[in-house]
Amino acid sequence: MSEVTIVGSGASAVHFVLSVLQMGYTVTMLDVGYAKPETVNPKDTLNGLKENLADPVGYFLGKKYQALILPDAEKEYYGIPPSKDYVFKIPENFREQSTGFEPLFSFARGGLAEAWTGGAYAYNDEELADFPFQYGDIEPFYNEIAKRIGILGDNDDLARFHPWHEHLLPPLELDEHAALLYAGYQGKRELLQKKFSCYFGRSRLAVLSRDFAGRQACDYSGRCMWGCPSDSLYVPSLTLEICLTFPTFTYIPKMLVTHFNYGAANRIETVVAYDLEKKQAREFPVRRLVLAAGTLGTAKIFLNSIHRQTGQILTLPGLMDNRQILIPFINLQLVGKPFKPETYQYHQLAMGIAAADPRKFVHGQITTLKTALMHPIIKDIPLDLKTSIFLGRNLHAALGVANINFHDDRRPGNYVTITADPDPLRAKLLIKYSPPDRENKNLKNLISQVKRILLKLGVVVPPGMLHVRPMGASVHYAGVIPMSTASAPLTASPNCRSHDFPNLHFVDGSSFPFLPAKNLTFTLMANAARVAKKEF
Repeated sequence: MSEVTIVGSGASAVHFVLSVLQMGYTVTMLDVGYAKPETVNPKDTLNGLKENLADPVGYFLGKKYQALILPDAEKEYYGIPPSKDYVFKIPENFREQSTGFEPLFSFARGGLAEAWTGGAYAYNDEELADFPFQYGDIEPFYNEIAKRIGILGDNDDLARFHPWHEHLLPPLELDEHAALLYAGYQGKRELLQKKFSCYFGRSRLAVLSRDFAGRQACDYSGRCMWGCPSDSLYVPSLTLEICLTFPTFTYIPKMLVTHFNYGAANRIETVVAYDLEKKQAREFPVRRLVLAAGTLGTAKIFLNSIHRQTGQILTLPGLMDNRQILIPFINLQLVGKPFKPETYQYHQLAMGIAAADPRKFVHGQITTLKTALMHPIIKDIPLDLKTSIFLGRNLHAALGVANINFHDDRRPGNYVTITADPDPLRAKLLIKYSPPDRENKNLKNLISQVKRILLKLGVVVPPGMLHVRPMGASVHYAGVIPMSTASAPLTASPNCRSHDFPNLHFVDGSSFPFLPAKNLTFTLMANAARVAKKEF
């Protein structure tokens, strides 16, 4: 029996495990663990793949054309490349039902961050005000994670929102479009800050600008969206590979954990998983259990366990997610010009809009479109198809998208629960979410503000193409078992130990009591390392 058993292999899980392995613990990880496919033609650029692959259509659009996005007002701009299908594959035994929420789940080796865009932002003291610790308490762990994975950053105007931690690497070379936008900001900097409380700078990215820790620097192949062939863009499965080099680590894939069993004084004694290969339940003895199955996955295991033992159907209130708005724009200076595909493909610029309450700061990431598939955008141009294709070809280099993110609070009406079923595999996760009051008015005002900001930078927002993403689309879920200094049921201690089960810890977003606008993944990793240090 290992000293520690953990469920899940996502960003927080792997950094918790690496931390406790380095401290000398024995660890068993239970995971479904769908694996990514082999990297094809790793030396090719994106255009090289189009020329050299035997079946480029199958690679880029899928054998069943599953990457195509057909005209539909409810569809997203971003399709999932076939090479990332494994990230969102769901076991047929997993059941959920949602109202007002469109969740994404991952059972991949490495979790949802296998398909992330690399945004790595530290929370500041204002954003941590609802947490039972301050920035100074978690700063050493931000530093440790940055040292492990490599993060780019610049000490620019965004440093007022994003703390300047150690081990930051210099930023990547900007593509032509991003460089024009940034130069435009520098020329209007005083006006934008004074009139709109708007600040621009370089994105904090988990990407390498130089060789680092056995990984290669970004070679600008243009393949980011389909999977970085050089491992320059960090994904959690890279850390899992490091964990696998420890003789004290046991990784058991194809295990869909359903619940745990507990005895006297609520101490957990075993964890039960359904073996997806052998089609049967397996029981594992545990000393200390760590749940890192993602906020929704952890909630289901937790609720199912209590129901199995007591018959109670509990509700976990306070589910949070970041509302996101996609605002496409056209840079008039680049209309009709060619674009260079050999560049970094995700956001290189970020923006922040300050608020009277610093916790309500609005976070934006600016992506200039280079090798992204164009058909999801062309289909939404409000003209006939022939004209839309003509415009798409001539506007390609000029196109960009501002992804605007908003904070969220815990509210009792947003919750997760389960259905009653004697079979733990058949129990269904139920999710209910409603946006905050006045959200429509607040979004309308903010959209108008962002449009005016972009206009000052020389870019225009075409009518009819703005997209308010559904709740659940950001995959930044948090809040259902929050950290608390009070020893209340269905909460966790400041170091993420369950107040209900003394040998249970949570190291995913389930324990976060507040969700700032910025991506939470970096803080998930840092908090997991903090819990390992404080509790183990």
